[in-house]
Amino acid sequence: MAIAALSSGVTGLNAAQRALGNSAHAIANIGTQGFQPSQANFTENTPAGTGVSISIQAQQLLKVDGPTPSASATNLATETTNSLVYKAQFDLSAKVVQTADQNLGTLIDIKA
Repeated sequence: MAIAALSSGVTGLNAAQRALGNSAHAIANIGTQGFQPSQANFTENTPAGTGVSISIQAQQLLKVDGPTPSASATNLATETTNSLVYKAQFDLSAKVVQTADQNLGTLIDIKA
């Protein structure tokens, strides 16, 4: 059980790290002409309780008649909020890993 919790926490850490990197990429390109940010989508692994996976999908490029867009399509408020959520997710996943590590250590001490 402790190993499954450890694995679940690690997948949460990895997913949060990738999502945070995606959000940082969008913020870094806020001044890039015509930039289209990608969106992070989280899905629960099957069977339930075994972790989370992430997919980064490029948003559909809207076709506009005339010249190319002069600004980035990045919404700074949305990306800032997403960054805060992803940081909280990372912190909570780290707590899961820490607790699973402590429980695993206790289990090993009992059997020794």
